[in-house]
Amino acid sequence: MRTKDLRFGLAIFGASLALLLVRFLIPRPIGMADNGDGWRLLCKLGGKQLDRPSEGFVRFSYGAGVPCTSDYVSSQTWLDWLASKAGHLFGSSAVLNLLVLGVGTCVLVAVAITAAVTGLDLERRGKVVATVLLLIVMGDSAFFGYFASTLSEGAAFLGMLLIAGGLLLMHRDRAQRYAGAAFTVLGGLIGINAKSQTLLLIPVFVLAVLLVKPQGERGKARWPLPLAVLLLVGGGTFAVQSHGDPANAEYREANVYNAIFDSIADGKHDTNADLAALGLPQSFARYIGTGWWTPGAARTDPLYPQYRDKISRRNVLAYYESHPARVAQILQQGGVNTLTARPDNLGSFGELSGRPRLSKEHRVPVFSGPAALAAPAGLFVLVPLWLLMIWAAVRAFRRGRREYGLVVLMLTFFAIGQLGLSALGEGVEGVKHQLLTLFPTVLALAFATLSLLPRAEEPPKPQREREDDEPLTEEIAAAV
Repeated sequence: MRTKDLRFGLAIFGASLALLLVRFLIPRPIGMADNGDGWRLLCKLGGKQLDRPSEGFVRFSYGAGVPCTSDYVSSQTWLDWLASKAGHLFGSSAVLNLLVLGVGTCVLVAVAITAAVTGLDLERRGKVVATVLLLIVMGDSAFFGYFASTLSEGAAFLGMLLIAGGLLLMHRDRAQRYAGAAFTVLGGLIGINAKSQTLLLIPVFVLAVLLVKPQGERGKARWPLPLAVLLLVGGGTFAVQSHGDPANAEYREANVYNAIFDSIADGKHDTNADLAALGLPQSFARYIGTGWWTPGAARTDPLYPQYRDKISRRNVLAYYESHPARVAQILQQGGVNTLTARPDNLGSFGELSGRPRLSKEHRVPVFSGPAALAAPAGLFVLVPLWLLMIWAAVRAFRRGRREYGLVVLMLTFFAIGQLGLSALGEGVEGVKHQLLTLFPTVLALAFATLSLLPRAEEPPKPQREREDDEPLTEEIAAAV
C-alpha cells in the first residue's frame, strides 16, 4: 500500500472514530436498556444484578452479582470480556462498564468502516461519500444504542460490516487481499456467532467467500485463501457452538410457545380454528398474548403436560403448511415490525440523564425515521426494495464489480431469510428481533448505492512494466 493511501486510510479511521465517539458521548451517553435477557451474558462475567430497572433506563455500570450460570452462546461475550479487562486497566471497579464497551465498539466499527472504504474501487471523493454513508448507517438511532448494551445485536451489526469490508478487500491486490481475509474471518466469527438467528448467515457467507475472485488470480491460485477463510470460520464456529448451548436450543420450546400464543393465535383471527388445527384445547384461548415467561402462562396450566408435544417445531410447521394465508399475514406483520425499528419497551438513556423512563434518542434517524413512517406497508415496501437491491447486485456483476454484487446479495438474502425466521419462529418482541432484518437491508442498500458511483481511474503502469510488455507485443504481431 502506498504511503498516500495509508495516510488516507488513517484519516478515514480517525475521522470515523471521532464522529462515533461524539455520537456516543455528547451531550450524554446513549445505549440500549436491558430487556431482561442481559443476565445471560452478564453472569459469564459475574455481573448479574437485579436491584434496578432493566427496560426503562440503561444501566451503564454493573458490579459483582450473585453467582449464576448460562450456556447462552454469543460472540458479544468476547466484546464484554475485553471491555471488562480494559475497564479494570483504567481503574474501573465495575464487572462491566458499558461506557468502556461503547468506546471499544466504536473503535472496532471505525476499523470496519475503514476496511470497507479501502476495499472500494472508488476515487477519493467517492470514498469520502462511502465513509459518510456507512457512518450514517452505523450511527442510525435504530442500531447505534446496541453498541453499549448487555444485548447481542451490537455484535451482529459489527460482524456484518466486518464481513462486508473483508470481502471487498479480498478482491484487491495481494497485500489488501490478505488483510481482507483477516477481516472476513474476524467478521465471520463475530457475526455468525452473535445470536442463534445469525447462524442463518452461514450459507450466504460460504457462498460469498467461494465466489471471491481476487485481482490477477486465476484457476487454482484463487482458491487457497477463500478456503482458508472458510476453514478458520467454520472451525471457530463449531468450537464456539459446541462449548455451550448449540443454537440456543434451551429456548426452543419457549420460542415455539411464543410463536403459537403471540403470533399464530393472536386473538385477531379465528382463534378456535387455529387452536384446533394445532391440536390444542379451546381452553388455551385464555393464554393468547402471553409469553413463555409471563406469570400464569399456559405452561402453568394442569393440562399443559398433556399437550406439551404440540408445542413443537414440527407441529407449527405442519400448521404453516396447511394455512398459507396465515403465513402471509404473519410475514406481513414481520415486515411491519422490521420497519418500525424501535422497540417501545427499551429506553436509550441512563437513570441519571434527567430523561423520562423509556425515553429514546432520535438524533440520527436517517434510515429508521422514513422506515417507521412506511411501517404500516410492511412487505409492500420491503419486497420492492429487496428486488431493487438484487437488480443493483446483478448490474454490478455485469459491469465487472463483482465484489459489490456479492456483498449486496449476501446481506439481502440474509435479511429475507431472517424476516421469515423471526416472524414465523419466535413471535414475541418482533420489533427487536427484526432489527436483524432491517440492519442488513439498510447496509445492503448503502453498498448497492455505492456500486453506482464511478470507478477510480487505474494508475498508469510503471515504465519498466510497459517495457517488459513490448517483446510479447512484438511476438504476437509477428505471429499475426
